[in-house]
Amino acid sequence: MNPILDSYMKNVTSQTMQITINDSRKIFAIQEEFNTVFPYLKLEFFSKPHKPGGASAKKFIKHSSLVLGECRSVHKKGIITITPNMTVVDLEQRFNDVYGLGVEVFRKSGKVWLETTVTDGWTLEEQNLQGEALSKISA
Repeated sequence: MNPILDSYMKNVTSQTMQITINDSRKIFAIQEEFNTVFPYLKLEFFSKPHKPGGASAKKFIKHSSLVLGECRSVHKKGIITITPNMTVVDLEQRFNDVYGLGVEVFRKSGKVWLETTVTDGWTLEEQNLQGEALSKISA
């Protein structure tokens, strides 16, 4: 056994999260859950999904006080599993395909939040590490 690999795998497994999706959940609750594992990333919910590689128009952002039932087209209950090695595009696609939710991942860069459209192929872990590094540089 490789102790370094074992330690890494234990850490990755401990960061695997499951978020319950149903019509009565508030957007801010899901955002907070996501942010506990990925503190340099945030999820924004949109009334319309964006095209792959494209940005979402700010006018379509849904307010965090809304419940999911008010901003999705598929009213299916379930649990979405999110892992650090999942790519941004996979996460956004899963939210859209399974639950009819338009989401976009943003990465912290100093004091601003940037859409990850150019780096949607990166994993959530890579995005979060980049956000941490950029936030420490500008601090």
